[in-house]
Amino acid sequence: ASQSPRRRELLAACGLPFELAPKYDCEERYPPTLPAEEVPLYLARLKSDAYPHPLAPHEILLTADTVVVSEGAVLGKPRDRDDAAAMLRRLSGATHTVVSGVTLRTAERSRSFGARTDVRFRPLAGEEIAYYLDTFRPYDKAGSYGIQEWIGYAAIERIEGSFYNVMGLPVQKLYVELNEFLG
Repeated sequence: ASQSPRRRELLAACGLPFELAPKYDCEERYPPTLPAEEVPLYLARLKSDAYPHPLAPHEILLTADTVVVSEGAVLGKPRDRDDAAAMLRRLSGATHTVVSGVTLRTAERSRSFGARTDVRFRPLAGEEIAYYLDTFRPYDKAGSYGIQEWIGYAAIERIEGSFYNVMGLPVQKLYVELNEFLG
């Protein structure tokens, strides 16, 4: 049920057959007291619960959410260029955590899980941030960056955890969880 082109790309690349669910409305809000690292799991469940169509016996609904957590704060998708630049300055020279939440649901049951990856950026010059924003326009990405783009090659010093989680879907963990869910 994701509208993310990166999630669709990842599902296709790992050989999982899928159909896109019809687009539906879900207000992605979470309690302000919810710890930042719990936000994606909460939102993945919220999206699953908001899905307005009944599931057929053979269907599995997959919903997901990914956020960047920096110093305990959630960095979602930027509002505009200034917000994106501020996020990248915040990530520059620091380690942050990318957290994803995933919910699998059938007509009878559901299963949710999460994944986290620590990402270290080298210090970025203002010109590099401007180049990235002007060239790649990452305004649809949590934390204002895509690891699979220029910034991933030029700025990320190291990651600990799943690379694909940083792209938006922990496919290895999804594969394992899906096998257990179906088993």
